[in-house]
Amino acid sequence: LFSVLVSMSSETPQEQESRDSGNTKPTRIWLDGCFDLYHFGHANAIRQAKLAGDVLVVGVHNDEEVERCKGMPVMTFEERLAVVSANKWVDEIVPNAPYVTSLGVLEEHDIDYAVHGEDISTDENGNDSFTEVKAAGKFKLIKRTDGVSTTDIVSRMLLMTKHHLRSNDDEPTVKAIRDWRDDTSIRKFLATSRKLVQFSSGKAPMPDDRVVYVDGAFDLFHFGHVNLFKRARERGTFLIVGVHDDEAVNARKGINYPIMNLHERVLTVMSCKYVDEVIIGSPYHITKEMVDTLKISAVLHGDDEMEVLEDEEDPYKVVKELGLYETVPHTAGISTSDIITRIIERRLQYESRNKAKKIKDKKITPAKVPLDVLKH
Repeated sequence: LFSVLVSMSSETPQEQESRDSGNTKPTRIWLDGCFDLYHFGHANAIRQAKLAGDVLVVGVHNDEEVERCKGMPVMTFEERLAVVSANKWVDEIVPNAPYVTSLGVLEEHDIDYAVHGEDISTDENGNDSFTEVKAAGKFKLIKRTDGVSTTDIVSRMLLMTKHHLRSNDDEPTVKAIRDWRDDTSIRKFLATSRKLVQFSSGKAPMPDDRVVYVDGAFDLFHFGHVNLFKRARERGTFLIVGVHDDEAVNARKGINYPIMNLHERVLTVMSCKYVDEVIIGSPYHITKEMVDTLKISAVLHGDDEMEVLEDEEDPYKVVKELGLYETVPHTAGISTSDIITRIIERRLQYESRNKAKKIKDKKITPAKVPLDVLKH
């Protein structure tokens, strides 16, 4: 099994430098955003922002602010807030952050610098959201993560219809999805060992740890996943999450799934503070060898319906026989299918939003990222 170790972030180089120099005031960094349809690009922005200072304060815009400046969000404010709060690099959360970041916002939260990617954020009038803090020399640039965006993810889901949501049989739909997978950013993102290491701290379980195991697709990462990880972590002292590969997910859920590819899903799971270790492309059936190798004390699963092939043996048969299987209540009202349904039901609105976003982006010249930032 190929695994990547994940844990809560340890002391940053900036914190060590501050401590060694005798400087007692930590550098406080501000990052804000919508964080709609939370993905690894959001997680990577948060990770880079944390590296810019000692304490990371993240502001989350409410639904009204997002709709005014960008269009209607897919996820509610409460859903977006819950997922960002679970990111392992976030130190403080500020709900209802204004879309335009002023010096007053920085002063209110004792912030030294605001950060943002080179994809410039603009208000409803097309003005730079950070004009005031840039003029005051309190702005730092971070590298945008190529290959993924909320707009792109919405576009992936807009290819679906209610009729084809769980079907493998419609040839035009199959061809459209395959062509799209060849032509868009699902192919542009390349997972590298460097990126995996950046998301991992290399923590391993101690001999006396109680290891809990959870597995799944974890597609379109949402607060239902966060709740599952939190409950699982509370059952032990070390949480291992197995993420199924694209083929296993597709075979059981249909031609349209997964929306996010394996490495996109893995990196998002790795950013969660409740997760200690991730198995990339974990087996769908848990074996006795897995239990012994990983020293698993408990295997948790939600009490919702399990995805299996016709006549497929129970993937948890072995751990049930060993008395290690436990269920936890699933989070009602949220699932990957629920999110896709939201998109489909409001298809025309999101198509218009995406078209407006592309037109708006063409009018904006991306900022140049300093060379010392690119290494992060």
